[in-house]
Amino acid sequence: MGRNLVFRGMLAGALAGLLTFVFSRIFAEPSIEAAIGYESGRDAALSTVDSVGMHDEGVELFSRTVQGTFGLGVGVILFGLAMGTLAGVVFTVALGRVGRIRPRVLALLVASAGLLVFFLVPFVKYPANPPSVGHPDTIGSRTTCYLLAIVITGIALGGAVWLGRRLAPRLGNWNASLVAGAAFVVVTGVVLALLPSFAEVPGPARSADGAIVYPAFPADVLAAFRLSTVAGQLVLWASFGLVFGPLAERVLARGRAAELIREESVDGRFASS
Repeated sequence: MGRNLVFRGMLAGALAGLLTFVFSRIFAEPSIEAAIGYESGRDAALSTVDSVGMHDEGVELFSRTVQGTFGLGVGVILFGLAMGTLAGVVFTVALGRVGRIRPRVLALLVASAGLLVFFLVPFVKYPANPPSVGHPDTIGSRTTCYLLAIVITGIALGGAVWLGRRLAPRLGNWNASLVAGAAFVVVTGVVLALLPSFAEVPGPARSADGAIVYPAFPADVLAAFRLSTVAGQLVLWASFGLVFGPLAERVLARGRAAELIREESVDGRFASS
């Protein structure tokens, strides 16, 4: 049964990735194009003056059209597939260990936990950036810190669940959940505050004599990109939870039916003997 649940998680994750790709093409692509346009204009302006901080972009291996269609689609679907597989494993492990929760509700809870761990909490410290925002020399450091934030958030959430279950007999489910939630917020807040920050939104480009040759990165483009990123992750995890729940419920119903048939068969053999 566990394999079937994980397989259904993979299917639900792939479908959620496909829906997220469609959403991103419609709502995120305009801000990405605007960011790329800004980067091109800034580079052109800097190329006409003796400016500090110019760098070689290198050779573009794939065209922008390929990156925004096939590349984006494959990347998002593979991400959804990976997250769906992981969520399916978490669902299988949590089933029966977190109280009597309906499969559909548990699927939504697992999806909410995935959204929290893999995106929302790390996003508070390290929000998504469009092209031209962020220095190439800090990519490794930013990626490491982001992954560290994910790991710490996952551990803190697991600890909060454990704490809530331990306190429930004494405080009741509601109060125990409040205490565990507060502990999660405090721990993640302290850790995120201790992690390094990266404020790399391009300011005005200046010539050697200090004159502004190109404006700073548009704040509305940055806000639109980050908003579409948040909405895209909501689409991913919400669609996963809504699709995976009924699939898991069907698998579990079949498993219970098969178990009842085996029990009746065993009882019948004992009765006949």
